[in-house]
Amino acid sequence: MTQPTQPTQPLPYGTPDTPRLAVRGEARLEVDPETAHITVTVSARGTDRKTALADLTRRNEHALTLIKSYGDAIEKLETGSFTLTPQLTDKGRHERIRAYHGRVTLTATLNDFTALGELTTRLADLELTRIDGPWWALRPDSPAHRAARTQAVHEAVQRAREYAEALGARLDAVLEIADVGADTTTPMPAPGMRSFAAYGGAAQESAPALDLEPQRQTVYANVNARFTMTRPAL
Repeated sequence: MTQPTQPTQPLPYGTPDTPRLAVRGEARLEVDPETAHITVTVSARGTDRKTALADLTRRNEHALTLIKSYGDAIEKLETGSFTLTPQLTDKGRHERIRAYHGRVTLTATLNDFTALGELTTRLADLELTRIDGPWWALRPDSPAHRAARTQAVHEAVQRAREYAEALGARLDAVLEIADVGADTTTPMPAPGMRSFAAYGGAAQESAPALDLEPQRQTVYANVNARFTMTRPAL
């Protein structure tokens, strides 16, 4: 009995008349960041739960009002977490609460780096407020990603063309272009400003705005490409 024939899979290589080329195209661009993220942590501590909560609510409202006052420079403002934790006494047979610790975490994304330096300084002047950042980044739809991918494809075509010309042939058709990665590096804190904290005391004059230098972002793109070429002139 004749067994049914299995469909033949295309071979991963060409023929003498239509050889195949497999190349890799890469691109690496350095571009200015588009946004900066900062984390604001507001704290309160008191022996009475209601007092600690009231202080935390007031300080959180002050931080929110200050951030929102920068209008369009603030691209996104989110509350990350809220905690109010009782702290028990270290000794004793009974569970006695010594103090309450409250904390609210805010995350702000800015697109105006001039406003960023001023805002971070003013936030640091608030009572029991900690600032972390900035973390520089590109938007997911940044034109830089497209530019890197386009450059990677152009490099793949140029590399394949050079291989074909070395054999006295020319490119005939593209068979496949596979995107194997196009992303930015993980945003890192700017040098010299990883984090700082301000714990209020006596009122002081406002400090001058910080001069922050945006950290350049690296965008990568890599593609694998396959082409056919005309018969080499060997």
